[in-house]
Formats: sequence, structure tokens, C-alpha cells
Amino acid sequence: MSTLAIDKAGPRRNVKNYGSMSRDRAWALRWSYFFLVLFAIFSLTPPLYMLIASLKTSAEISAATNPWWVFHPTLSNYLELLTSNQFLRFFWNSAMVSIVVVIVTMLISIPAAFALARMKFWGSATLATGVFLTYLIPDSLLFIPLFKVFATVQEWTGIPLLNRWYVLLFIYPTLTVPFCTWIMIGYFASIPKELDEAAIIDGASWLQTLTRIFIPVALPGLIAATIFAFTVSWAQFLYPLVFTTSVDQFVLPVGITTTLIKGDVFNWGQIMTGALLGAAPPLIIYAFLMDYYIAGLTAGATKG
Repeated sequence: MSTLAIDKAGPRRNVKNYGSMSRDRAWALRWSYFFLVLFAIFSLTPPLYMLIASLKTSAEISAATNPWWVFHPTLSNYLELLTSNQFLRFFWNSAMVSIVVVIVTMLISIPAAFALARMKFWGSATLATGVFLTYLIPDSLLFIPLFKVFATVQEWTGIPLLNRWYVLLFIYPTLTVPFCTWIMIGYFASIPKELDEAAIIDGASWLQTLTRIFIPVALPGLIAATIFAFTVSWAQFLYPLVFTTSVDQFVLPVGITTTLIKGDVFNWGQIMTGALLGAAPPLIIYAFLMDYYIAGLTAGATKG
């Protein structure tokens, strides 16, 4: 009597192996490399063009020959900007504003995120969502009410706030605190509850739990929030354009576009040079701390 073997595993997909890799996976990798190359070309073309233009004289740029080649390379644009007291003043103002805003943002965001993530109270979930939603309000809707508020405070108190670079220290946290708090909520929520429960059993206060356990463990999230706050403060354009009008009060983005464009004359060589020099600090920070930034944003996205 013959027996009939029944395949209970169901239909199988015919997968051919190419070396140690299946055909589907090999094609997936090819397409991945193809789109990565396209993305790299698309992303790197503007900074490459800026670098080429920064090495040209105004006469060579105006000649409109081959825009992707430097026939007479020069560092005159870099030397003029780096020896200009005006440009160094812009750089100093941006650095001061960004560093202080990062410190203020961390001092507010860390305790707020810890309270919303761990000290559960009535309305904490709604408040956490509301904190994030405030970040979604565009700057173009806020700058007029904020200008009116600071003008009123200046009129009542006599404290000069308008046309002062330090007024940005009060404005930028309205952008950085909500998003950094949201990131930190997600990262604090990803920390096992056994850690703070053990600390509370041992007699630690909430402050000790935050400073001795959560902050060291959540260091990638803190770094991600710090990088975000610095980037937003460094690259902000609309608020400093509205709140500062004197040249000595400008920060870098406004100073470059305001002083290097005179009427219908665009000093493209120095504009490109200033933009590259202005992009250098965030680029250096991202180059060294990119892994922490991605880890912090990922935890905030999945646990928040």
C-alpha cells in the first residue's frame, strides 16, 4: 500500500541564492544604493556650489563662465570676513544667544519632562500633548503678538528690549522648550520604572532620582535636545530680523543677508563664504554627536 506525503507547510516561494545573499535582498540593496546616491547628489550640490563660489572673485562670478569650475581660486572672501569686526560681531552675538538659549531650554525642559513622564498627575497626558502642539504654531503667526508684548513691556518698565540681541534669549525658548520637552518625555518614558522605584524605596527624593539616575541614563536624549535647541537658535532668521534693526545687534543669519546685499548689488562670493562659515559650528556638532541625536529622536518618537 502506497502512502501519500502531504506538505503541511503550504506553497513555498522559490528563492535563488547569489552567494550568501538572496536575489530579492541583492536587488533591494542595489535600489538602496541607487537612491542613496541620488539623495547624496541632491543634498551635496548646494554646499558644493557654495564652496566653489566662495573661492571665486566677484569678477569671475559675474563673468558667468563655467559655474562649477574655479579658474582663479582665491581665499580673499574668507580673509575679508574673518578679519571683519562686523562679521565677528555677528558671530559672537549668535554664539552668545545660542549657548544661553540651550542652557535655559535644558533648565526648563528636563524637570518638565521628568514631571510629565514619571510624576503622573491629573491631566499630565493632555498637558504633554499640549506642550508639543505649541511647537507646531508657525513663527509667522507669533512674531507680531510677541513684538507687541515686548513693546508694551518696554513702554511700562523702561527696559530697552527692542533692537537688542538679548531679547532673543526670551523669544527662542518659545520654540525650543516645547520640542525638547517632548523629546525628553519620550526618553524618560523609555527608562525602566524599576530604577526610580528602587531609588524611592532607598529613600531618594524626586530631585535625587532625576539628577542621579535619570539624567545619566537619558544622556543621549539630553544631547539630542541640546543639539536641536542649538540648531534652532543658530539658524533662526525671522525673529532676529523683526526684533533687531541695528547692525551691531544682528546675529549671523540676519547680518550676512543685510550687510552683504546692498540695493540690487549681491556680493555673492562673501555671501556664500559667510553661509559656509555660519554652517560650520552646527556641522561640527552633528559630525561628532549624530548617533546620540538619532537615538534621542527615535526614543522620543516611539515612547512619547
